Amino acid sequence: MKKARVLRGTVKLLLWAGTRLPTTGGSGAHILEHREALWHFVSHDGVQPADSQAVGRLRGFALWRKSSLGSQSARGHRFAANLKSVVHTCRKQKRHVFSSLVEALQAAFSHRAAPSLLPAR
Repeated sequence: MKKARVLRGTVKLLLWAGTRLPTTGGSGAHILEHREALWHFVSHDGVQPADSQAVGRLRGFALWRKSSLGSQSARGHRFAANLKSVVHTCRKQKRHVFSSLVEALQAAFSHRAAPSLLPAR
């Protein structure tokens, strides 16, 4: 438990230092806001330290970001984040991603409201 406390303090300091870097995009600050959840597995039996399903879902986006060199603007980051959210939502609801995007674009070009991503009741 003492090693975990030392590691926890070290990670906190590194994340805090990372918040001062212009290239992190606020990632360190976001993680610091949720730091208690980061260490939940240490004090609760049966909780795994990694969510392999979440890691698997994000892998494709990480590869996309690496191959495309990511975005160079705040607007580009927002667009990518929104697109990732739509893709994940469609996949979770077993909707066809491309069809959903086409429908949203058609609505935008026709000055109609975008189709809802809320699950059908």
